Amino acid sequence: MTSIHTNSSAMTALQSLQSINNSLDDTQSRISTGYRVAEAQDNAAYWSIATTMRSDNQAMSAVVDSLGIGAATVDAAYTGLDSAKDVLSEIKAKLTTATSDGVDKAKVQEEIGALQEQLKTISDSASFSGQNWLSNTDATTGKQIVSSLSRDAAGSLSVGKIDVDIAGLRLYSADAGIIDKDIDIDQFTTGTIGTASVETTAVDFAATDDKMSFSISQNGDPARTVEITQQTLADAGLSDTSIRSDADLKAVFEQALSDAGIDGVEVEIDATHNVSFTSLESFTVSAASFSGTSTITEASLGLDATSDSTAAATGSFSTSVEDIDITSANSTEIQAYIKVVDEALSQVTTAASSLGAVQNRIDMQTEFVSKLMDTVSEGVGTLVDADMTEESTRLKALQTQQQLGVQALSIANNSSQSLLSLFR
Repeated sequence: MTSIHTNSSAMTALQSLQSINNSLDDTQSRISTGYRVAEAQDNAAYWSIATTMRSDNQAMSAVVDSLGIGAATVDAAYTGLDSAKDVLSEIKAKLTTATSDGVDKAKVQEEIGALQEQLKTISDSASFSGQNWLSNTDATTGKQIVSSLSRDAAGSLSVGKIDVDIAGLRLYSADAGIIDKDIDIDQFTTGTIGTASVETTAVDFAATDDKMSFSISQNGDPARTVEITQQTLADAGLSDTSIRSDADLKAVFEQALSDAGIDGVEVEIDATHNVSFTSLESFTVSAASFSGTSTITEASLGLDATSDSTAAATGSFSTSVEDIDITSANSTEIQAYIKVVDEALSQVTTAASSLGAVQNRIDMQTEFVSKLMDTVSEGVGTLVDADMTEESTRLKALQTQQQLGVQALSIANNSSQSLLSLFR
């Protein structure tokens, strides 16, 4: 039925065109924004998930920044420790030089003093963004670096941190740092081995085959044989083949130890002629034995012919690296200083190793967070991004449908005009 009041064809064509226009608007919006879910009304569930994950991704970007600051702070501390290690090695070398005869200890001390000042400079300068882990006097021994962001199944957010214990890193810390704290070095002694009688009865190595022998083992290493002969007495500066005093005997022992290549073992003879050996390392002195033409007893030289003497720790030498002064130090004290520096060097090396582990963890975490951010972005894209190839194809189809819809509506609107011809 054709009616002048109701044009059903036009109404149908108009509805179809409106639907096409709405779809065309949606497609154009997706193409212009790049999203198929740009607002909550597009897909409430996907929009909610995407919004939350985008927010978390922004927070993880802040985590990456925090890791960068933490890495720089750790790098500054590690650089300081690495430099301190080199300076301590130089001090150790200077102290070793000072053990040689004829060395001007005052001049060597000037060089050591400059190196001690350099350690202080290193400690004060190893800072980043106001943080200095090597020179710290506050009570805080733990530092934290923000390293991760996570959300559990219930939606609760938590921030992960890398803990760094800086207590063992400090070079200076109110007499508690590696450089300014006292380091105790054990001193070992055999105690009295025997009582020498050379002050009252001279001991004469009259025959060329006369030889007193014993051995010393240091720190469990293979023992080295110590021998006293006519040649030993001559090398020690005695005027003939007789030992007539405690001073002569001490010089002979020292020469014999030197000939055997034994360092760090000192001979002590007290006012009552008791003989003992001391060292900064554990050692054992074997029972002595004599061979040769002359009649010389081991006891006359203060030695024991029946049993070994194992040194025990009976005291300690205590000082800090910054207090080392060899101007008037004897050989034993310099040896002790070397051990103090060696212990400080060991502690600095351990501290640097621990920071190296933290550096490695920061690097791995930074890489992981960066990859995780990419994964989250990809997941969000899967939920809300528009497929541009599909949308462009749809746009072409809708534009064609729109043109056809306009033509259909035009035809439907013109159909009523054909009624006029019936009345002519």
